[in-house]
Amino acid sequence: MSIEARTFGTMTDGRNVTLFTITNKNRLSASVTDLGAAWVSMLAPDRDGKLVDVILGYDDAAGYLSDAPHLGAVVGRVANRTGNAAFTLNGINYALGKNDGENNLHSGPDYYDKRLWQAAPVGEDTVVFFLNSPDGDQGYPGNAKITVKYTLTEENTVEITYMIICDQDTPFNMTNHAYFNLAGHNAGNIGTHVMQICADFFTPSDAASITTGEIRPVEKTPMDFRIPKEIGRDIDAEYDQLLQAAGYDHNWCLNHLPGVYSLAANAADKTSGRAMSVYTDLPGVQFYTANFLGGERGKGGAIYERRGAFCLETQMYPDAINKPQFASPIVKAGETRMTKTGFHFYTE
Repeated sequence: MSIEARTFGTMTDGRNVTLFTITNKNRLSASVTDLGAAWVSMLAPDRDGKLVDVILGYDDAAGYLSDAPHLGAVVGRVANRTGNAAFTLNGINYALGKNDGENNLHSGPDYYDKRLWQAAPVGEDTVVFFLNSPDGDQGYPGNAKITVKYTLTEENTVEITYMIICDQDTPFNMTNHAYFNLAGHNAGNIGTHVMQICADFFTPSDAASITTGEIRPVEKTPMDFRIPKEIGRDIDAEYDQLLQAAGYDHNWCLNHLPGVYSLAANAADKTSGRAMSVYTDLPGVQFYTANFLGGERGKGGAIYERRGAFCLETQMYPDAINKPQFASPIVKAGETRMTKTGFHFYTE
């Protein structure tokens, strides 16, 4: 194992941005940056051993500073959408920025992924990022100390651990917004990728992509990925949820017991043989098929188009702060909350 650090560009105020590359004995490598604690690249082999970068991204810090699709971003304090950009906690009403119509998306507009985090390599396989988020930051209560840790194992798994401690009760639902294409970041449409999601239920959304509060069975719907199937098979079905979101952009309710680190999803590119399994201790995963990506200029001048990638964002259920029937995302004052998600790469 080894970690290499190099300059990745500068912030607008001149501070240096650093890229860290972790490489294991199998030649797999994961690159992460202190700009937003973003996951920049993942070199993974096909069945013939050819290494290809399977994460969409940019060549330098400038790309990430202007990144609208949040490629590889760490998202927080609360990922996904908050209805009406507001919530009530302990009898106090909190207003967030309205950056998605009347709603809030990914705790913007002052995103964590546009900030320079503190970074510390640990050993030869881990990089840890730190962020202090003050009381009132993004509209949330409490002074929060946030840690994100990336570890690449010799078994070809990237483990991401998120941790928070705050001096007030606060919502917490962080995730990683990596866009994957197992054929290669610039390989185009992922409709022939095979996907499996370990979930019997999902949470439907309204026309503004806010969860309705219902938990609906996937059975006999295009949302059923319990048996592996090509992503493109049902994506354009005449089904209200797919029509509203222009494809898949929904939360699946994972079957595992609460808090138990377990398999959430499998994905594979049949042509190259590259495959990935996702594990998490969180209750949900947002499967997104890059329905609104289009014309984004990425690494090496690649143009990333609609449905040219997929995301598997592990999470608490969206808008859980406003849906008491969902598991609460609230972290109590003084409590340390930690969650872990793993991305295991292999060939088949």
